Amino acid sequence: MKLKGINALITGGSQGLGKAIAEHYLREGANVVLCARSKNELNATRDELAAKAAVPKVLACPCDVANEAQVKDLIAFTLRELGSLQALVLNAGVYGPMGSTESVDLDEWRRAIDINLFGVLLPCRAAIPHFKKAGRGKIVVLSGGGATNPLPNISSYAASKAAVVRLMETLAEELRSHHVDVNAIAPGALATRLVDEVLAAGPEKVGAAFYEKNKQWKEKGATPLDLGAGLAVYLASAESDGITGRLLSAQWDPWKTLHEHRDELATSDIYCLRRIVPEDRGKKWS
Repeated sequence: MKLKGINALITGGSQGLGKAIAEHYLREGANVVLCARSKNELNATRDELAAKAAVPKVLACPCDVANEAQVKDLIAFTLRELGSLQALVLNAGVYGPMGSTESVDLDEWRRAIDINLFGVLLPCRAAIPHFKKAGRGKIVVLSGGGATNPLPNISSYAASKAAVVRLMETLAEELRSHHVDVNAIAPGALATRLVDEVLAAGPEKVGAAFYEKNKQWKEKGATPLDLGAGLAVYLASAESDGITGRLLSAQWDPWKTLHEHRDELATSDIYCLRRIVPEDRGKKWS
């Protein structure tokens, strides 16, 4: 089993991709703590997963990842119940308000930033001292499509996810000497509650093209959750040691053999967010 002896904390773990990641981690031998804001939904997921995984532990702790005090309590709970922490998976996130940027509710816009960006920062700040003390650790961030492409009419999501990837790259450099690997996953288009939110908002708010994409994902299926969950397993395993600071597509990148290119990755900006200049496109403008 790839994650035997690993204790993992998964935020946003009660449904969708977070739940799928938890299932994969348990299957690979990890002990798991799940967190989410809804206590009832969280406990139901814990009980469901516990019934399938008798040997590894699966625990639940309600938490708002944008609340610093609650996050500190979450890390304390994890360390108290499991004794140590080797992997932190940051999956909690929301789309935020939908509509033109100048018209959406500003408080809702800020709340999305709190959840999507501070919901990554705060757990990292709380867990990093423990990773440093242990001399190793794994941080896996879910970036979402907003990190690499504009998302008209969902600007708080797009802005926060782009910020999350730059935070991931920065933490990777800060923690490289401590053997803490920090990476982000683009899981692809998923038929989760976010799709339902887009469909509920309607084409007037999110735009006709994006609405139709989500409608197709809902009706005909989207990227399998297993792809993102499989990549999350890989990034928490010893096989990926030394791979850090990368944004990886679960659907399109050859991540199963990425360790074969470990040295090349360490000296390049492959799988990173970077500025494109004319010369990158075969043009010279000066």
